Amino acid sequence: MDNNDIVSLKQRFGIIGNSPLLNNALRIAAQVAPTEMTVLITGESGVGKESFSKIIHHLSHRKHGQFIAINTGAIPEGTIDSELFGHEKGSFTGAHEARKGYFEVTNGGTIFLDEIGEMPLGTQARLLRVLENGEFIRVGSSKVQKTDVRVVTATNVDLFDSVKRGEFREDLYYRLNTVPIFVPPLRDRDNDILLLFRKFASDFADKYKVKPVALDPTAQQLLLKYRFPGNIRQLKNIVEQISVLEVDREIGPEKLQKYIPQAEGSSLPELYQPKREDKSYYEREILYNVLFDMKKDMNDLKGLVHKILSGGDKESARVLSEHEGLFKEMELTRPEQEPQRPVIVEEEPEQTTTYDISGIEDIPHEQENESLSLEEKEKEMIIKALQKNNNKRKYAAKDLGISERTLYRKIKHYDLDA
Repeated sequence: MDNNDIVSLKQRFGIIGNSPLLNNALRIAAQVAPTEMTVLITGESGVGKESFSKIIHHLSHRKHGQFIAINTGAIPEGTIDSELFGHEKGSFTGAHEARKGYFEVTNGGTIFLDEIGEMPLGTQARLLRVLENGEFIRVGSSKVQKTDVRVVTATNVDLFDSVKRGEFREDLYYRLNTVPIFVPPLRDRDNDILLLFRKFASDFADKYKVKPVALDPTAQQLLLKYRFPGNIRQLKNIVEQISVLEVDREIGPEKLQKYIPQAEGSSLPELYQPKREDKSYYEREILYNVLFDMKKDMNDLKGLVHKILSGGDKESARVLSEHEGLFKEMELTRPEQEPQRPVIVEEEPEQTTTYDISGIEDIPHEQENESLSLEEKEKEMIIKALQKNNNKRKYAAKDLGISERTLYRKIKHYDLDA
């Protein structure tokens, strides 16, 4: 396909631009159109991918058949199978009558599936069957039907990355990517930006019955430096705003600057958003939650000990009975075969539960806060456990119901090495 054919193709389909990348994409589209090969069109949002799907359809032998463009990302997951493949009456709530799907309606034509990367995995399996065998089944039916449809797809995401993340079927990816066509972003098309600006300015001048706007040389340079994240769609919106709102038809850089978003030039740091793959972030989050829960449990335990020591034997029994679950969670109770713990639960013949607190002396009210220090009690328990087990930390830790590593850290904390 020579340059004259490319120029003719642009004139026929209203394609503006002379970028080598654009010309290459048009050449591939024209060459693949007469075949039955599936085509995957890639490119950023707003670059005009749908225009290439129409070129492929109108240059193929299916040009007299129906052409349907579908944005698969805009169809809810619960209804996309019905939209594409149809459904039988009563197959789901609201299915009052049978309905043909797009693959049945466009038999002999072309379907353009935009944002194919957003298609649910279940629907991907159905689409693969259509591509492989030309077969589909309506929702709520068991009858296999045939269709002869050419599928052209498009995406603005990297499908291969979606395959690696398990969000897109690998077999479908290779089936769709038989012939890839890359549509370049507007920022990579050099002076095409100015050509498109003049084209849009002329179109809107006719539409709104005004004189076309024009950019002075400085404004043109400013426009060429802008990156256009919204591509052709964004440029068209900017030209329309200027055409309607500006009285002067000669646009300088100051006026143009008002219509170009400045968010891209912001120097403010972005908030960190952890990725799914950032496992360390989630591990830290879990650890923090555990520590917060432990702190809350320790505060509850401190209050519980205070109630036990100040409430007498009967009150102690009642409080311990009510908070038995907390003691189990904090590992203050142990199986019967393990060594005796500082808090002992014994069963009397009368089936009443008593608690051994004989080692705790009556504490004057004015010294209560000092003597009830949780750290002092913990230190005392550790010393007793070490003495009982001849300073063997492994068995002392077992008696205390904590790990040997935790015991070692607490020995260091209380300076008990000596």
